[in-house]
Amino acid sequence: MSAALPRLRAVEAFPVQHEGRRVIALRDPAGYTESVLLLPGPLLEIVSLFDGEHTVVDVQAAVMRQHGRLVTAEEIEQVVMNLDEHGFLDTPRFAERLADIEAAFRRAGVRAAAHAGGAYAADPHELRRAMDAFFEPPAGPGRLTGAGGAARSVTGIIAPHIDFHRGGPAYAWAYHDLAERCEADLFVIFGTSHAGLRDPFALTRKDYATPLGPAVIDRDFVDALASRARQDCFASEAGHRTEHSIEFQAVFLRYLLGDRRPFTIVPVLTSFAHEAMARGRRPEADRRVAAFLDAVVETAAAQRRRVAFVAGADLAHVGPRFGDPSPQTVDDLARIERDDRAMLQTVTAGDAGAFFESVAADGDRRRICGYSPIYALLRCLAGGRGRLRHYGQWPDPQAVVTHASVVF
Repeated sequence: MSAALPRLRAVEAFPVQHEGRRVIALRDPAGYTESVLLLPGPLLEIVSLFDGEHTVVDVQAAVMRQHGRLVTAEEIEQVVMNLDEHGFLDTPRFAERLADIEAAFRRAGVRAAAHAGGAYAADPHELRRAMDAFFEPPAGPGRLTGAGGAARSVTGIIAPHIDFHRGGPAYAWAYHDLAERCEADLFVIFGTSHAGLRDPFALTRKDYATPLGPAVIDRDFVDALASRARQDCFASEAGHRTEHSIEFQAVFLRYLLGDRRPFTIVPVLTSFAHEAMARGRRPEADRRVAAFLDAVVETAAAQRRRVAFVAGADLAHVGPRFGDPSPQTVDDLARIERDDRAMLQTVTAGDAGAFFESVAADGDRRRICGYSPIYALLRCLAGGRGRLRHYGQWPDPQAVVTHASVVF
């Protein structure tokens, strides 16, 4: 980026109330800056023109046309300096920050528990108590018995990736069946990359740290998968650094299985379904997607170990926090549930193509956050039938997130 052509990075912008005023907050979903910046209306108009094509003079002219007032070049340059200082602009300064952070991640021996102490307790005893409570009725499915049963073995689950304090019991509805009826000791976990990836998939060989002990990576599986996939599966590895969609599943697996039997995981970050929809194509029109998912199936089939699949996936994201003009009404929530449940019929049918089309049909109006990991799981289970165990909504005046627990 030229200093004369400021460009805002791909960051989140959402409305918040601050000191009685409605402002726009900027946040970096990739976690390369922990800052959250608040922009009042006049600043928002200026920053919205930071697209790498408008000079400072262009910004001045646009504000003059819109409001008939002059914003000095010094004022605009100060905004540019503040954004750059906090890592929100695509500049050489940010490139250095990015390189330093990613180099530190590559050097790290493990993938740190990035959200411990925030989305869930960092103290293992406190965390176990909280997770025990997730299973308690009426919100949860009931305590684990360890009795198993004659029902067919679980081969895969879809679980939420919402914060534990918002959706803990919803996780329990998926993981209860996994704990009671799954014999697997290797779990391929597909997660949403909220920040997006340069590539459709990202692997890592780093164990996932949790307060309950590490979720150990099956490096033999990872290496075999990367070889079969015939693409660079580690180019976007840094996407794992702060992404929570897989971390929360790793914590749950440690909670359930850590004291019962050894297990390993294969964490796969995904970012391909929304990209395919935007291009008006099916996901596997990108040969990398087909090659990678074929490689997952082939690598799993070649294992002497028992393999199961997990998708860490929320559903709808609606409301002003996500760009909608107004909060959702009771009628809106009912409509969203109807649409979600119709979409989930394609999921429980095990039909990856129908699931993709059900979301694409309205241009993903509900912003299905688990689009890629759910597609990947359905594709790998090859038509396996699922059972919807739980559907839930986390309603908030500014943001509604929906989620489902599905067992295959």
